Amino acid sequence: MSKLFRTAFAALTAAALLGQTPAEAQNYNLRPSYGSVTLNAGFLPDPHTRTVRAGGDIHFSGGGGCPGGGWFANAPDYRLHYRAGGYPLTIYVSAPGDTMLLVNDPSATWFCNDDANGTLDPMIRFNNPRSGQYDIWVGTYNRSRVRNSTIFISER
Repeated sequence: MSKLFRTAFAALTAAALLGQTPAEAQNYNLRPSYGSVTLNAGFLPDPHTRTVRAGGDIHFSGGGGCPGGGWFANAPDYRLHYRAGGYPLTIYVSAPGDTMLLVNDPSATWFCNDDANGTLDPMIRFNNPRSGQYDIWVGTYNRSRVRNSTIFISER
């Protein structure tokens, strides 16, 4: 087994174990569909919210915290510019359907979650968040679209 293969295999295994996963079809260079916000540590009101329509036409094959995959848009749904300051950062979704959450953090690391805390709503928590750009996608487990899906951004 080549050193390159072992290194690539180890990196992919570590990413899967940590809930991090590559998302090849989603493009964080595109303009977010529902806008963006700049928040500094200690922001009020907390949580900050944004209503979006979950889902999309691109299948994310899964990995990390989303083993079954789901349906997402190509462009981010929402973009957060965040200045960290000693608080954990939590991004979660509340929706009237089964949603998934995909986030690309400032270090270009992908995180995915489906069904947090025994609910159909996803959540990703950054215990030591970095300052910078977080691109956020809200997807669906099946190919449906879910209106009135709310993204929550909180330091509590």
